[in-house]
Amino acid sequence: MNRYPLWKYLLIVIALVFGALYTAPNFFGESPALQISSTRSTVKIDSSMVDRVDQILKKEAIASTSLTYENNGVVGTVRARFKDTDDQFKAKSVIEKALNPDLAEVTYGVAFNLSPNTPKWLQSLHAFPMYLGLDLRGGVHFLMQVDTKAVLNKRLQGLQSSVRTVLRDKEVRHAGISRDGDVINVKFRDAETMTKAINVIGNQMSDVNFVDTKNADNTEINLQVSLKPEALKAAMTEGVKQNITALSKRVNELGVAEPIIQQQGADRIVVELPGVQDVARAKEIIGRQATLEVRLVDESVIGVVDDSTAVPFGSEMFKVGRGGPAILYKDPVITGDYISGASASFDQHQQPAVSIDLNGDGGRKMREGTRGKIGKKMAIVLFEKGKGELLTVATIQDELGSRFNITGMGSTSASSDLALLLRAGSLAAPMDIIEESTVGPQLGVENIKKGLNSTLYGFIAIGIFMAAYYLLFGVFSVLALSVNLLLLVAILSLLQATLTLPGMAAIALALGMAIDANVLINERIREELRAGSTPQAAIATGFDRAWATILDSNVTTLIVGLALLMFGSGPIKAFAIVHCLGIVTSMFSAVFVSRGVVNLWYGRKKKLNSIAIGQIWKPTE
Repeated sequence: MNRYPLWKYLLIVIALVFGALYTAPNFFGESPALQISSTRSTVKIDSSMVDRVDQILKKEAIASTSLTYENNGVVGTVRARFKDTDDQFKAKSVIEKALNPDLAEVTYGVAFNLSPNTPKWLQSLHAFPMYLGLDLRGGVHFLMQVDTKAVLNKRLQGLQSSVRTVLRDKEVRHAGISRDGDVINVKFRDAETMTKAINVIGNQMSDVNFVDTKNADNTEINLQVSLKPEALKAAMTEGVKQNITALSKRVNELGVAEPIIQQQGADRIVVELPGVQDVARAKEIIGRQATLEVRLVDESVIGVVDDSTAVPFGSEMFKVGRGGPAILYKDPVITGDYISGASASFDQHQQPAVSIDLNGDGGRKMREGTRGKIGKKMAIVLFEKGKGELLTVATIQDELGSRFNITGMGSTSASSDLALLLRAGSLAAPMDIIEESTVGPQLGVENIKKGLNSTLYGFIAIGIFMAAYYLLFGVFSVLALSVNLLLLVAILSLLQATLTLPGMAAIALALGMAIDANVLINERIREELRAGSTPQAAIATGFDRAWATILDSNVTTLIVGLALLMFGSGPIKAFAIVHCLGIVTSMFSAVFVSRGVVNLWYGRKKKLNSIAIGQIWKPTE
């Protein structure tokens, strides 16, 4: 009557093995480590850096427990692990000096880090410890203020350029275009031409207002073009969103695990980097304000370009990067704002290339900028910290539009790197750090200790109560509760979810809800025994009848958890994720695993006269 088929026991065994494998990495701890990465976009770290770092450490008699090269498909880094923090600090100073002999030009960054001690065979199964949030692991928190004035200024510059282009395309003559604050002034000789200009500009741009004025003798008419208030607001909102997107990509590309980057208020951005010990390095990571520009090479310069070459007015020299030194015009053809996509590809000769997609305005600007320029050279420049770096210098082979290729990349890795930089986009405006705070690793350790103690003591208290009140069935319930905890931690580890203090609270709540299901089952069995059922029949009926109640209660709770997950943010979402997973694992362990253990213990006994489920109180007649 109470026997499980073999496949169900196999499923339980598989679940236990899965839980053990993916929970285990959380118990191996972490070692102090250093992460070596490139600070320049055109310098890539490959596996040869491992030997170079190894030689530096051996020369200074500093022992490392391991040296590994890691590549997440975006950037390559070298991670050196040490036995204690003393060696970690010594190695940082030594490696920085050896890799960056010229302190004015820092090419390689060396950051403090923590490396998990998970065995390689577990890592091969994608078994890694859970990420810990800022409140558990420590790290840095920044509140950044976006310069919305710069966003507005950029938008008005684009408006001025668009007005000039539209009037030129429609052959509407004007006497000059200038900018005065937030207003674009366009001068005309007669009212008829001004009326035509208003119609032309109005058809192309729906987010502008017009105001016309005349001078004293009516010989000149001035048309004032300004953005509507809602357009100004939208420009600032989009600027903040663009900064968040670009910032997220740059932080992710530098390998920071589970960063939190979100908007706060109208013009502020919150950045949290868990596990980062070096505040200066963290500032460098989030402060990368790179912008891209496509410029034409100044062909008036004849001969080889070097430091002694005279730079014509309206141009500037770039020395750093691929194809340098080169002299480029200051006015860009397009900026990175117009790039909608970039991917590594191959040209018609099957050589590595980069395919670039531009939006509508970008395609128009590119056609205008390259028309009649076939055979001339064009450069893509990356600006970081006020310095320009040449990403590539290519020859224009045809009039370019919304989609074109950059050829002559040399290797597939070079084309992939350039495509990655182009996809990263640019910041819409500079940002200032107005608030920063650091959660030390020691405080994180204290929070972990308190969270673990609360869960552990709660588990022990539940176990004692269940064993005392329900005897052997209480022990079965505790075993099922243990499986629930094992599976919950394993799933969180497999998903690489970020565990925070609210998440630990959700784990404790999941244990309480899981044991509630076992209480329902045990009480149902007691009711059947009081009604005169045989022990075997009471077990079967008790589990069957309790299942409907358990399902109803868990589904309704799951609906609330999903609502928190969908509409919550930050700590609320962290709580909701663990809460929902805990409900799923508790339903499996409380019913499926618990019944499997009971059937294994009692199911094969043909003559079962009693079961150890505590005192059965029968109602008096």
